[in-house]
Amino acid sequence: MLVIIGTIRLPAHRLDEARPAMEKMVSASRAEPGCLEYSYAQDILDAGLIRVTEVWNDRAALEAHFRTPHIADWRASWAALGIGDRNLVLYEAGDARPI
Repeated sequence: MLVIIGTIRLPAHRLDEARPAMEKMVSASRAEPGCLEYSYAQDILDAGLIRVTEVWNDRAALEAHFRTPHIADWRASWAALGIGDRNLVLYEAGDARPI
């Protein structure tokens, strides 16, 4: 299992403009084979900071995700939305267990 945790940053005044693109990309990503979780959440103390969480079955599913049209569209929108700061880290994890 692969887990991606991190952040992206955009100008807070652009959040309403970015929301439809983020919703489209997140919805399409969640529907992909091998996607176990995919979410974006606005930080409550920093309006322009978006927290990213992704969980994938395996490397093949993640690599297929990177080749999808919705990811290409999302990445193409970054400059216009002012998204410049991305900090995402990939972790390899074992089986998930409730704690």
